[in-house]
Amino acid sequence: MKAFGDERISAGETRLVVDLGACTGMDSTFMGTLGGMATRISARPGGALQIADSGERNRRSLEDLGLDFFMDIDPADAPWRGRVDSIRSSLKCAAQKLPAGRIQRVEHVLEAHQNLADVSDKNAKEFRGVVKLLGTELENKLKEQKL
Repeated sequence: MKAFGDERISAGETRLVVDLGACTGMDSTFMGTLGGMATRISARPGGALQIADSGERNRRSLEDLGLDFFMDIDPADAPWRGRVDSIRSSLKCAAQKLPAGRIQRVEHVLEAHQNLADVSDKNAKEFRGVVKLLGTELENKLKEQKL
């Protein structure tokens, strides 16, 4: 999802819509990735990340981390409103490559958690240990690579 979002933002998109209709739960890496995409796209004039069909549990998870301030969750005035089923039926899924190696995966997970930590002091405290652990792991992997 991150690679696709980055690609579309680089191509000039000003609105990304993430459909969570089939999503039964989200982990912190996924939510941090959403937060990073929301931050990048909202830096563009008129840019916004919109969440479609969040469901109560996912909405609560996003709100608990303060991500609702960076993205529009189920916006009532969205142009896709009332057309979600027809849009879903016309979509084609393309397999996305995972980050190439261990270092890239650690970088991605670290970035996602740093995105969450940057949202608030509460999140910074909650994810401090994870960010530190991942930072140390990344540092060690980079040292190993140089040897």
